[in-house]
Amino acid sequence: MRLTRPILRSAAIALAIGALGSAHAQSLKELYDAARAYDATFLAARALAQSAEFKAAQADALTRPSASLTSNPTFTQIDAPRVGSGDTNSIGAAVSGRYPLFNKANAATIEQARKALEVAQADLQTAEQDLIVRLSQAYFEVLAAQDALSTTRASKAAITEQLASARRNFEVGTATITDTREAQARFDLATAQEIAAENDLRTKRIALDQLVGRTSVAPKGLALPVGLPATQPADAEAWVSQADASHPSVRKARLALDVARLESERARAAERPTVDAVGSVGLSRAGGSSASLPGVTKSASVGVQLNWPLYTGGATGNRIRETVLLEEKSRNDVEAARRAVAQSTRQAFFGVQSGLAQVKALEAAEASTALALEATQLGYKVGVRVNLDVLNAQTQLFQTRRDLAKSRYDVIVGGLRLRQASGQLKPDDVQSVNALLEK
Repeated sequence: MRLTRPILRSAAIALAIGALGSAHAQSLKELYDAARAYDATFLAARALAQSAEFKAAQADALTRPSASLTSNPTFTQIDAPRVGSGDTNSIGAAVSGRYPLFNKANAATIEQARKALEVAQADLQTAEQDLIVRLSQAYFEVLAAQDALSTTRASKAAITEQLASARRNFEVGTATITDTREAQARFDLATAQEIAAENDLRTKRIALDQLVGRTSVAPKGLALPVGLPATQPADAEAWVSQADASHPSVRKARLALDVARLESERARAAERPTVDAVGSVGLSRAGGSSASLPGVTKSASVGVQLNWPLYTGGATGNRIRETVLLEEKSRNDVEAARRAVAQSTRQAFFGVQSGLAQVKALEAAEASTALALEATQLGYKVGVRVNLDVLNAQTQLFQTRRDLAKSRYDVIVGGLRLRQASGQLKPDDVQSVNALLEK
């Protein structure tokens, strides 16, 4: 009996299970659309970004006229021994308006609100990129757990047949009890590994289900043969320069510096005058026995109001000094953000490069271990190898295949992390990864 049958049989079973599961499997793009509509973290960031638009619109009101209506109905009862008694009732209403003609602080406030809107949009971009990476990580972790379980079961099936072979050989006297005990030990270990792999897959599926708001999600596997795209551009510094220009964290830091500069302008504007056009229209009516001027009184006024602070007890000067130092702090924050992004981009780039090299090495190792297993099986048949050698060769092959699949997934997720680190990750990149999956 050829000892390659357990491997072929296990592979056939794994393929059959995969074909059955892929009939109802979901692609990464489909799950991403579901996560965008369900993930609470992303939805919160989107709501905050939308609210920032209305906050910016509030600041625009500072340059527009305002009007208010006031009314003051009153009733007075007088009872004095010498003067006499009586009552007075009156009702009045007035409409007053104000239109700012010159106010440097308002201009800075409006510009700050617009910068805050851009910050909120950068936060939304960060949340969207984070969602893509979190979903992709969970997606491929499920696939890796499925592969680990499949290889564990295939290994267990091969060990089971090897155990049966060792028992038969012992019974006919062509092998020692040592071969049987070694196979039994490997079988027991494979059983424990299968239980752990099943639990790990269950945990990974729960995490993916929670992320997309569905149950029993079955992700599609990579299409065979697997062709991983090369990293473009192939220079780490090119990625760093792109990150410096487009990363949301760097953009936020620069916007914070702009806001700090505008805050300094606001502080300085407190020393300058403000000019407003003001006007009002009023109507009042008085009556009663004690009313001095009964009847209806009309009034109207229009003018220009100047407000120039002369002395604030040192508050304005100290506020200016504070904002200047906060501006310097924001300038250093920009540099810190640029350095952090550059470091994370370089690390992500070399991580992907290392992952691609590891995939190539494991592909070569898979071919080598398969040949080594065949040679070991042949040696076992002719009596120059023992049962333990075959078990070790089988275990090595299955572990190599498992590690190869995991390395491919890590490279794909690492590519997304590289684009995130450089600030270039977009929803279109989900479709690029989706093209690598089974149809």
